[in-house]
Amino acid sequence: MKLRTKVLIGVGVGLGLLLIAAYVLYGGGELETAGTVHDKSVPKAMVADRAARQDKAHGAKLEKQILFGDLHVHSTFSADAFSLSLPLVSGEGAHPPADACDYARFCSSLDFFSMTDHAESLTPRRWAETKKSVRQCNAVAKGHDQPDLVAFTGFEWTQVGRTPADHYGHKNVIFRDTSEDKLPTRPIAAAGFVSEAFGSLIDAVGWGTLLSIPFREFSDRQRYKDLIAYFREMNAVDNCPEGVDVRKLPVECRETAKTPKELFGKLKQWGFETLVIPHGTTWGFYTPPGYLWDKQLAPEQDDAQMQKLIEVMSGHGNSEEYRAWLATSYDAQGKATCPATRKNFTPCCQRAAEIIRSRCGTTPKDQCDKRAADARQRYVDAGTFGHLTVPGATIEDWKDCGQCTDCFVPSFMYRPGGSVQYILARGYFKGAKPRHVVMGFMASSDNHSSRPGTGYKEFARRSITEATGAKSKEWRERIFGLEGEATPESIPIGPAQLAKLPPFKVVHAERQASFFLTGGLIAVHSQGRKRGAIWDAMNRREVYGTSGDRILLWFDLLKPDGKKAPMGSELKLGTAPRFSVRAAGAFKQKPGCPDWSVAGVSTERLKRLCKNECYNPSDERRRITRIEVIRIRPQQRDDEPLEPLIEDVWKKHDCSAKGSSCEMQFEDPTFVEGKRDVIYYVRAIQEPTPAVNAASVRCERDKAGNCVRARPCYGDYRTPLEDDCLASNEERAWSSPVYVRFDAAAAKAAAEKAAKEAADKAAAEGEQDGGAAGPSKKDG
Repeated sequence: MKLRTKVLIGVGVGLGLLLIAAYVLYGGGELETAGTVHDKSVPKAMVADRAARQDKAHGAKLEKQILFGDLHVHSTFSADAFSLSLPLVSGEGAHPPADACDYARFCSSLDFFSMTDHAESLTPRRWAETKKSVRQCNAVAKGHDQPDLVAFTGFEWTQVGRTPADHYGHKNVIFRDTSEDKLPTRPIAAAGFVSEAFGSLIDAVGWGTLLSIPFREFSDRQRYKDLIAYFREMNAVDNCPEGVDVRKLPVECRETAKTPKELFGKLKQWGFETLVIPHGTTWGFYTPPGYLWDKQLAPEQDDAQMQKLIEVMSGHGNSEEYRAWLATSYDAQGKATCPATRKNFTPCCQRAAEIIRSRCGTTPKDQCDKRAADARQRYVDAGTFGHLTVPGATIEDWKDCGQCTDCFVPSFMYRPGGSVQYILARGYFKGAKPRHVVMGFMASSDNHSSRPGTGYKEFARRSITEATGAKSKEWRERIFGLEGEATPESIPIGPAQLAKLPPFKVVHAERQASFFLTGGLIAVHSQGRKRGAIWDAMNRREVYGTSGDRILLWFDLLKPDGKKAPMGSELKLGTAPRFSVRAAGAFKQKPGCPDWSVAGVSTERLKRLCKNECYNPSDERRRITRIEVIRIRPQQRDDEPLEPLIEDVWKKHDCSAKGSSCEMQFEDPTFVEGKRDVIYYVRAIQEPTPAVNAASVRCERDKAGNCVRARPCYGDYRTPLEDDCLASNEERAWSSPVYVRFDAAAAKAAAEKAAKEAADKAAAEGEQDGGAAGPSKKDG
């Protein structure tokens, strides 16, 4: 029996009778629609003001504008977003694609965004409505030379493997154009576990729970009727036949790809201008422990023409930093083992042993030691379900295990083998010559309520982030089951045990609520505001990511000929590279919304979508405190240790306490003598400000830095709704790297030229010295 059946259904005999009863009680429900985009655009004066503010930051009119966007946005067309919208978890109800357009335009004041609902949830009707909604959004600015907002069409390929060997992760697929003839007929879903899971979410909610709702919350019955209609529509779509050209497949089927290789192959068949952007590469909620990016370095699992960018930051945390540890280790025979605790990292398998040890009481030491050892092994054997091996353990009991405690707002249950630094440093050595990826850095929100660009203000945690949960103890028990008793020993967890548990308890969803952030942004250096200009900037990797604040950042290599190579460039050099960096802090925000937002949409919509808080900049910028330079030297051989190759921080420049902008120049005189390729990128760090969930589980620490008490920020009734769980945070911007390839011939020519110039100079100085000291002809 499939894991899907055992884990997600669990409804037993009589499902057919319950289905009939549900239909009688609920009827068919209403189909979720894309909604209607409001047709009032941002005033032209506001658009011009944005560019003027950038110019003012450095006292000159710039050739390129910096535009901000969000390329990772979900509506309630996505199955998980729909589930989060339900009243039983204090959801807000439907947030269709049209909401994303209005939010980007009137709330967050973005320059561009893309819809990226999970392809696994997009029926033919929902995909058609998504495309139509994006066109409606763009039509508001039709005819303007400088549109206030550009909307892109896309979807998310949501792949999850049960083991590191078959896990590839999630990728957003973005298309340049929006006309029907420039978009695929169907989105491409990830085959396997996620498609099955999304198709069974109605079973995960539980028919027993659904059937009880009319008697408990009669006023909210419509949303549950809609839920049944939602999944009935989804489950009515059959999978497309395999091995058929995409243009010859039936329109009304669900197209799937098992691997990135298959995904790229299908996108190539369509032949449209496309970007594929990996994201959540360190997010351990679904990524198996011990995962490494390595197999995606193979040329057949990559496509350098499409996969040009990678998401370094989202509302699910930061994925930048590499650490030389894994949540699970493997011995020579491939058996999973529990790694040792290290500074700044406690594996959860070790924490499981500590929890069991704390329950030993008067148990003899040798028996207690055995229980602890069993707990470690049972945790790693259970993979992503490890928390279930310790019955009765609370979120507080797990403290900060599994987390990178010295990383910047890291993603939940951090997997450093998928970090951006690891991906850039790691090489692929099975071909004729070593292969390394070349990708630019971007960030986005991964918002699930049609709210692109949520990071403009740190507020409304329960609406702006994904932190949500049961609205009462009663509903929590109905969703997750009763709290288990704390047993003296751990228990093994496999498919048979998982099938007996409430489905939402299988994943560690409640603990994750402490790690959801407001999200990041992508910034592009664009030659204008039109769609083509924005796309071209992304295509040439002249982009950067921010943790949500609209920090301005420039990073250029100063070429020997006096020209500049901007961030994202790849070039050969035989001399020491020199760089310039400029950064300016984000505008401090005024409360409320600007007049044009208030005039643009109704009071009710402004309250529901924006929560009466919009991007509302003052004339004062926040201060950039420092600029950090990171240097990565990609592997030259397969066994070359990675940690010494990732130099974070390689150089640091402390900025003046005065002013909001900062500039620096630096060079690498060791580049030539190293005789190897080097990657450089920079971080611009802003002064500390409060941010939602910046302290994750809010540990109280001892003098050694160990977590002695956790105070989780719950997504449910246990943390007050008005508590945004704010903590000090250094917002930042990450430039795309500059890839400098060592050019041996150029280095030799430069050395010979320098030697000749030195010899000529020495000879000239010698003649001058000799003329001054030697006898004159007259004296001779």
